[in-house]
Amino acid sequence: MAFKDLKQKRGNNINKLVEEAEKLNSGGNQRSFGDDRMWKPTVDKSGNGYAVIRFLPAPEGEDLPWIRYWDHGFKGPTGMWYIERSLTSIGQNDPVSEMNSRLWNSGRDEDKEIVRSRKRRLHYVSNIYVVSDPANPENEGKVFLYQYGKKIFDKIMDVMQPDFQDEEPMDPFDFWEGADFKLKIRNVEGYRNYDKSEFSSQSSLLNGDDDELEGVYNRMHSLQGFIDPKEFKTYDELKSRLVRVLGEDDALGPVSTAESVSLDETVEARAPKSVPDPSSSDVDVSTGEEEDDTLSYFQKLASQS
Repeated sequence: MAFKDLKQKRGNNINKLVEEAEKLNSGGNQRSFGDDRMWKPTVDKSGNGYAVIRFLPAPEGEDLPWIRYWDHGFKGPTGMWYIERSLTSIGQNDPVSEMNSRLWNSGRDEDKEIVRSRKRRLHYVSNIYVVSDPANPENEGKVFLYQYGKKIFDKIMDVMQPDFQDEEPMDPFDFWEGADFKLKIRNVEGYRNYDKSEFSSQSSLLNGDDDELEGVYNRMHSLQGFIDPKEFKTYDELKSRLVRVLGEDDALGPVSTAESVSLDETVEARAPKSVPDPSSSDVDVSTGEEEDDTLSYFQKLASQS
């Protein structure tokens, strides 16, 4: 919608956003690598970091202020890495999800361990305004894309759909009645942890100055490219890459997308989390949820193989 309509219609946003989030939960980009539109928090030598950001509303012409996609990142027996966005992000069959379904259904414990190491990883992307970035003050006052995981998305849902009667729902993406998000990163057992991150009290961004807010709105980036089918490799291209990484062909027939996705959700819900590579610092140890720059990390590894 145009900026002039945004303020008038903001009261209806929370229910719509909650409804869309619930659709996602009921059932996932290589663009982030080397993309100067993407903002990433900086941590110190101890692995701790702090910044204040503001989640921004949906870009003009788009319905939601976030986009969700899935990817896979794992090392094959050949020593090569498979780092690709999953076609299940756009409702299509994906060769890794199909293979995972067959391995899981074999009933063999060793096959289930393989599935856990190759399961889908969930990512969200939103526009943000950087309020404070002590490690990189040149970012302050700028609009970026921010990739985050389930831990932070759950915090967004918590304020839109609070648990207690004395808490009022808040749309954290709203210019006028949203809130700054204090991103607090701690190093917990070698992994990034976001548990201390929280929203501030409600306030208007830039003191509610409509001229300044319109300038922010006009600098926002489209999110649709992250799920544009043209930006995904084809099934055959992904299958060819998978065969190369694994060093062997998989002659078993395909399974449906629904079965593949169901399997991924079963692994997430019922199976123990796989232990991530300890050289990666972007996993939330409290949930096993990969966060911000996981894909960039794996892509760097892949480029070295």
